[in-house]
Amino acid sequence: MNLASVVKALNLRVACGGEYLERTVKGGYAGDLLSDVLANSGESDLWITRQTHQNIVAVASLKDHAGILLVQGKEPDGDTLEKAVKEGIPILVTDLPTFEIAGRLYGLLRG
Repeated sequence: MNLASVVKALNLRVACGGEYLERTVKGGYAGDLLSDVLANSGESDLWITRQTHQNIVAVASLKDHAGILLVQGKEPDGDTLEKAVKEGIPILVTDLPTFEIAGRLYGLLRG
């Protein structure tokens, strides 16, 4: 499934990286501890987090994630948006909490 389909199905807002929504989403990873995400997430995962600082872009880029999904209506910091644009990392936003959006993403990808 591509990122555009996920955005539409889950009613997500695209904060940046709309030109990269054709990326394939193979799975998801929910976590806020950067070392955990580095160690355990996979390529083409949609990373679900409440972190908004620019280091999330570095992690997503290193792991070749499909994108980053910020929860609870969190907005990316200005420097985070700038870095995401440079790195070509889509950042998406939802008002839902992590547990709920992770469940919806799982159902969407497995359904």
